[in-house]
Amino acid sequence: MKIVFMGTPDFAVPVLSMLVEEGHDVIRVVTQPDRPKGRKRELIKTPVKVEAEKHDIPVFQPEKLRDEEAVEQAIEGNPDLIVTAAYGQLLPESILTAPKYGAVNVHASLLPAYRGGAPIHQSIIDGQKETGVTIMYMVKRLDAGDMLLQEAINIEEDDTVGTMHDKLSALGAKLLKETLPHLENGTVQPVQQDEEKVTYAPNIARGAERIDWTKSAQAVHNQIRGMNPWPVAFTTWNGQSLKLWKSELSDKNFDANPGTVVEREQDSFTVVAGDHQGVKLLLVQPAGKKAMEASDFLRGKGQSLNVGDVLKDDKE
Repeated sequence: MKIVFMGTPDFAVPVLSMLVEEGHDVIRVVTQPDRPKGRKRELIKTPVKVEAEKHDIPVFQPEKLRDEEAVEQAIEGNPDLIVTAAYGQLLPESILTAPKYGAVNVHASLLPAYRGGAPIHQSIIDGQKETGVTIMYMVKRLDAGDMLLQEAINIEEDDTVGTMHDKLSALGAKLLKETLPHLENGTVQPVQQDEEKVTYAPNIARGAERIDWTKSAQAVHNQIRGMNPWPVAFTTWNGQSLKLWKSELSDKNFDANPGTVVEREQDSFTVVAGDHQGVKLLLVQPAGKKAMEASDFLRGKGQSLNVGDVLKDDKE
């Protein structure tokens, strides 16, 4: 099939790679514009652009796919199918209906749960035990199209956004590979989403990384997992930000106010949450430093951290 692929971040790269490996004619890749990053504000190519250039696939990077000229360029060459994976924009009807087989999307949730831009983050933050990937037709409404194929995967207690991202990205490529022959031979059986079961996972809002120690220990632990490796949960110690990368639940309860350091060990320190259960912190990042094991933190900048210290919401 002649395919136009639309995607931007690392999640989309295995999907594009699969299309190339399977011998499909990817006639164009549409991705977000290069953005400045770092202190030098150098323009950085999107991961999908980097992958496309490896295979000499033409790349189109419109700021918005709205005007007629951009639409025409995106679908130039009369593709049979449009495939999207974390592209980052809603597509106009003129693009969705142009190809023979329409447009399909690789979405990292078990729809109709977690429509939106941060389904991996939200499923972990909410403490879900499983998530998955859905291959669906694209429509003008956000992630609301009929489902073509879906597969679930467990979320383990030590999974983070990073580990689930990689698992779901690989699963997405696999499911799309299984879906494409059915599209070509007309044997797909679309299933409508149950609108009564719809939930949303909007992009992570600014400030959502901030730990609220009055929540339960499980909720705090889930938030730390659900923000790793981006944007990373944080709290405040001695008036400075302390990012929290890795934690585990303590098997102890403590009679102390939420946010209080209640144990200090060689390789960790424990903070009590709102339900009096402890959260053991294992990997942290003090202000101006790289992420480090709690043992290194406690031997260095954290030498002055004592039992009884209170880690606070930085709004306090």
